[in-house]
This record gives sequence, structure tokens and C-alpha cells, in this order.
Amino acid sequence: MGKTLKLAILPAIALTFVAGDAFAATEWNVSTWGKRRAFTEHLHKIAELVEEKTGGEFTMNISYGGLSKNRENLDGISIGAFEMAQFCAGYHPDKNPTITVLELPFLGVNTLEEEVAVSHAIYDHPAAQKDLGRWNAKLLMTSPMPQYNVVGTGPAPSKLEDFEGKRIRATGGLGKAFETVGATPTSVTATEAYNAMESGVVDSVAFAQHAHLAFRTIDLADWWTANLNPGTVNCPIVVNTDAYEGLSEEHRAALDSSVDEAIEYYLANYGKLLDKWEGILAEKEVEKVSFSPEEIAKFEDKAAKGTREQWIKDMEAQGIPGQELYDTVQKTLKDMRGTN
Repeated sequence: MGKTLKLAILPAIALTFVAGDAFAATEWNVSTWGKRRAFTEHLHKIAELVEEKTGGEFTMNISYGGLSKNRENLDGISIGAFEMAQFCAGYHPDKNPTITVLELPFLGVNTLEEEVAVSHAIYDHPAAQKDLGRWNAKLLMTSPMPQYNVVGTGPAPSKLEDFEGKRIRATGGLGKAFETVGATPTSVTATEAYNAMESGVVDSVAFAQHAHLAFRTIDLADWWTANLNPGTVNCPIVVNTDAYEGLSEEHRAALDSSVDEAIEYYLANYGKLLDKWEGILAEKEVEKVSFSPEEIAKFEDKAAKGTREQWIKDMEAQGIPGQELYDTVQKTLKDMRGTN
């Protein structure tokens, strides 16, 4: 951001008087996009928990597109236009290069619990905190998503070569991965994906299951790749640093202590959606495509090593510890699994 002008930020604390007694009431505005869905349930849960813990003194107003466009949420945080926001790293990798390590293809993350662990390990890294600090943003929690898979129109692919020439909605590292097998990635936002697919701007879309439902790409799909699993997108929840530091000790404690419970609620809720996924495919008559282990290994070989090495090289050239960030992800996975 360089020397981006930071506007004066008004405290989100108003004094309310009840029966002659004064107490500090904190009201935060939260910016996300689309509509309420599995991807945003932890926002609603943390708002509920914080309000309960503070006896209604700390409340959050969650806005779906009314405060900012999804690609501009980090900018809004930087100037204090709102106190909390959700965004995805792949929407603007140049603004948040450190956390794009979490979008590299074939990282080896197998579960949502592992996705939470690696995300928060990176969020806790000094390089990531410095990176987001340029935007006056404090990383609070992740929005864990399963491995992305693809829905598309036309003949279903059965081997990697079938992606050659396809126009696919895939951002960040996923886009780079599909490029290696001849596809042409485009980074249209989630809210633009349905129209892009309907109009033929893209013929396939890479999303997690909740997004295929929420943004209705599943309604246009002829097929779904059940096991390609090339990676996922990382979408943090951040808070404006000045607003966070301006909280009373009690309100800050209520917020911090609610993160783990909000994530646990998110994971349980997302699990229910995954349980229903097979039925949804059958109901909508979407063909489920499974790739052979040989094809998946070929994809990983093409996409993973070269993309990872180039990412590390690019980061190191910017003075960012790319190798250390990548190693942090791998160490976290090993620690979780108890492997050496």
C-alpha cells in the first residue's frame, strides 16, 4: 500500500445512558458478499457469541454487499469504513502475497480441520501479520473450505487433456494449476460466476460445494469432478486494527474467546452440507466424474512443483520468506498427523 493515506477512524463506541448509568456500547459493521451460506456462518456465530458474552453491549451488523464490493473489502478495512470484513486472497494476491501460500495447488490438506490449522499457523506468522498490517488489518480467523472441484457444461472430462482449451473460473494458485493442463483461467468473482457460465464466458467453474449451491453454478452444470482436489481458496476474516485496539478489555476478550467456538460451529454446519451433496447431484442430474489415480498424480506433477517453486522465488524477490511460509504449512500438517 506504500504511503496510502489512512483516514481518521471514528471509534465504534457510543455512550448509551440507561436509568442514569453509563455503559460503553460497541457496534461493528461487517462486510461480506453474496447471501448467508455455509461460508459465512462463523460470522453470524461470532456475532451471536460476542453479544451474549457482553450482555448485548457488543453487537455486529453483517452486510452482504451493502458496505463494499467483495474485491474492495480489504481497502474498506484499511480506511476504517467498517470494522470487520471477509475477503479471499486470490481476488487480489498483490495486496496479500503472504497468505497466497495457502492457495498453492496440492498442498496436501485433506480435511477442513487441517485447513483451519494451516491457515491460522500462517496468520500467526510475523510476515503475514506485517503484510496485512499495511492495510491496518488484523487477521482474526479463516473461512475454511474443502478442496475445490469443477462443474462444467458440455462433454465431461475423463482425463487431464480434456481440460485443454476450457475456459475455467479459477483464481490464484488454482488458476495456475489449470493453466498447466492447457485450460484458460479467469478470475471472475463468485457473484459473477453464474452469469459468466450462463453466457459462455467460461464453460466451467471451480468452487467448493457451498459456493456451487449459493451461486447456482450447479444449476447449469452437466458434470462435477468428484476427486480432482487441486487445492482451495483462502478467505480470512479480518478486523480493523484501530477498532480492535479501541475495544475495552472485556469486549476484546469476548471477541478473542469466541473465535474457536465460531470455527467449530462452522465446521459442524459445513459437514451437514457435505453429507447432502450426493443427493443434490442426483436431484439435479449432474454426472459425477472421478479421475484415475494416475491422472491425479499426473496433474499434481504438472501443477504442484513448478507453481510452488515459482511462488517461493517470487516471494523471496519481494523480501518475503516464501520458503519459510511454505515450510510452516507442511510442518503444521505433520504436527497435526503426528508424523515425522
